[in-house]
Amino acid sequence: MDPFDAGWLSLLPPIIAITLALITKEVISSLFLGILSGTVIYCLGMGTGDLIIKPVEIAFNTMVSKVDFNIIIFCTLLGALVFTISRAGGTRAYGNWATKRIKSKRVAMLSTGGLGAFIFIDDYFNCLTVGTVMRPVTDRYKISRAKLAYLIDATAAPICIIAPISSWAAAVGSNLKATGAFESDFAAFVSTIPYNFYALLSIVMVLMICVTGYDFGSMRKAELRAEKGDLGIANDNSTMLKSSSRGRLVDMLLPIGALIVFAVLGLLYTGGYFGEDPQYHTLGAAFGNCSAATGLMYASFAALIVAFFLFVPRGLISYRGFMEGCVEGIKTMMPANIILVLAWTISGVCRDLLQTPQFVESVVTGGSMTAALLPAAVFAIAAFLSFSTGTAWGTFGILIPIVVPVAQALDPQLLVVSLSATLAGSVFGDHCSPISD
Repeated sequence: MDPFDAGWLSLLPPIIAITLALITKEVISSLFLGILSGTVIYCLGMGTGDLIIKPVEIAFNTMVSKVDFNIIIFCTLLGALVFTISRAGGTRAYGNWATKRIKSKRVAMLSTGGLGAFIFIDDYFNCLTVGTVMRPVTDRYKISRAKLAYLIDATAAPICIIAPISSWAAAVGSNLKATGAFESDFAAFVSTIPYNFYALLSIVMVLMICVTGYDFGSMRKAELRAEKGDLGIANDNSTMLKSSSRGRLVDMLLPIGALIVFAVLGLLYTGGYFGEDPQYHTLGAAFGNCSAATGLMYASFAALIVAFFLFVPRGLISYRGFMEGCVEGIKTMMPANIILVLAWTISGVCRDLLQTPQFVESVVTGGSMTAALLPAAVFAIAAFLSFSTGTAWGTFGILIPIVVPVAQALDPQLLVVSLSATLAGSVFGDHCSPISD
């Protein structure tokens, strides 16, 4: 489809999505209506005449063309892996092991943060695993659920967004690749890590709070209530999950370790490290040439195979139970996958059909904005957009195609810093959002 220069109207789809998200507190329908508004604008501009069927047709055609099935499959298999590990009793075994060795509130908090830092492959995987494992331990030492949620969340996305081997690296890389501005999307992502100050300082903040025990504001009030026995427990449906009582510590550590090892091997394989071209026979060259989404997809499948042969032959789970666990785990990732697809679609509508990046670039370069202010402005915009939609990944999809041409036009030397500000602001807004996925 030919693009249409929509001018300022090209900004309406994300604005509509943001406004609806704030009003309805529901991100999926908001993103979809934002997509439809964009395709209606496109049909009006191209003079198609049909404003009912054609916008819907274009929306779904764009959706199909923009889906990265490697990432979808990776996230789906990751959900299956998390659920089967829990059903096999691996998370319960780790919780029992930790309970016996953790002897103080400070160590309990440090262990929670440390486990969150260790599980850097995916933030959903991080939250599901760390929450399930550490909840009995933190309850024992009267740590409020609010503080447990903070420790988990502040070591989930901030760790993933600075980890080269993660689902976030794959998601960001897919958006960077779509801009066509980088020889290697993986290398471009790695270059943003030292400048992602929000993520780095969030990790420092967690360490400081765990070591000093210092709390303030609402968190202090929650901790004071927890000392009196009120942990702030709401509906705790996760305790209803049936898991094997014969699970051992290795049943959690081995699949996770296999996932990390296979992720590294998968990245090297897709980067040509084991291929015939000698220019990629070094680690740096292979990682720079790799396809993160494809490598992670291979890794999640291999880790699930390891879990199968670890659990089923020993009778921790029956064959049927393992398959049912995979299906249930896949269901838990459906909201994330839907948001990803819609985020890619609205990005495609804005970028490919309505020429939003070109319009924003012309406004910025034609105005009086100095290049030095660009990273700060990008951070603020990313934080607001992520807060409004409740998804950092959706914010990547909307902003990266806009930020790249703007930074290249104002000052190419600020491209990496501006991308870092985009990623940092997206995580910040997602952390604060009451409608975060």
